Amino acid sequence: MVADMTNLLSIQAAPEAPIACDMTAAEDTLPERLAEYRRLFDHALVQRESTESTTTFRLADGPGIRDWVLDLVRREAACCPFLSYEVALEDRHIVWTTSGGLGASEMAVMDEFFASADPANSSSLLARQLEERGGIPVTDPPAEQ
Repeated sequence: MVADMTNLLSIQAAPEAPIACDMTAAEDTLPERLAEYRRLFDHALVQRESTESTTTFRLADGPGIRDWVLDLVRREAACCPFLSYEVALEDRHIVWTTSGGLGASEMAVMDEFFASADPANSSSLLARQLEERGGIPVTDPPAEQ
């Protein structure tokens, strides 16, 4: 039996967008974003699956989780518009899929970004890995003076 899925959000990749994570217009920094991923995953992540072209998170739907995921996905799409984002409700789970026209090695690096969303890991190291191994430049907002 296939569960019914209700689409909550669909943001398609912008074909003209450069393959780069540009957080210069973001209200948060890369370390703050990683910390937010960690909090969300610690609170609601049920399962994570990856292929050569997608990363899918299955999160338990609970109070505030749906709005939290939708907000985070919108912010991710703003800084990484070269990827596509789909969020759906399936039974009592929120299913978030990120995909893109990247090659397998670039998606593997992006998968590492999602998987290692740990503020204890150096965000500058992760940014360097995205740039060096995946060819995905990361631009963080300038530090406040």
